[in-house]
Amino acid sequence: MAQAGIDDPLTNGAQGGAMSDYLRPRAPGASVFFTVALAGRGSDLLVREVGRLRAAVAVTRAERPFGIDAWVVMPDHVHAVWTLPEGDADYSVRWGAIKARFTMSLRRAERRPGFSPAPLPTELPVVRSGRYAGLKPGLRVGKREQAIWQRRFWEHHIRDEADFAAHVRYCWINPVKHGFVERAVDWPYSSIHRDIRSGRVEPEWCGEVPEGAFGE
Repeated sequence: MAQAGIDDPLTNGAQGGAMSDYLRPRAPGASVFFTVALAGRGSDLLVREVGRLRAAVAVTRAERPFGIDAWVVMPDHVHAVWTLPEGDADYSVRWGAIKARFTMSLRRAERRPGFSPAPLPTELPVVRSGRYAGLKPGLRVGKREQAIWQRRFWEHHIRDEADFAAHVRYCWINPVKHGFVERAVDWPYSSIHRDIRSGRVEPEWCGEVPEGAFGE
């Protein structure tokens, strides 16, 4: 499957953890569907701070390229389909870097005079260690920082073209599924806008009714 273009998929626009000894499959050059969630479900942090998330993705892609076939940012989680470069299977490091950069950007902003973001959920789990658990690398074990992200994420390796199409469309439809909008095209934080511009999206996904869709 061809990699998506380099343009920003968020412009214009979790699943439970596994056992600690789980070994993720490593398929170089694979297309993979992901769900990545905040530790505090019910927050709107990701759409409120989508610019920081966008910047974290851009810097990470510049360092470790990957194709974005679909992406949707929901208030407290994201879904995405990536295609990795040939010979590269290291998506965990990429996600870790995105999460850490987002967290560090937010923490730096909170220390600036006059910055007053809406509060995070009060019940956030305490994470004691972990280089990419939404915490600054090198965090001391005893510091007891609160985590922004769930430590684990869900991934599904795409099997074939039909599976690929189904997961791309799942990203598009997720805001409708959660009741935020009536049409996928009305959610601003989705790669569907990029895909409309490139002609990848069928008319019904754009909010249009194809000619003859309801017969004569």
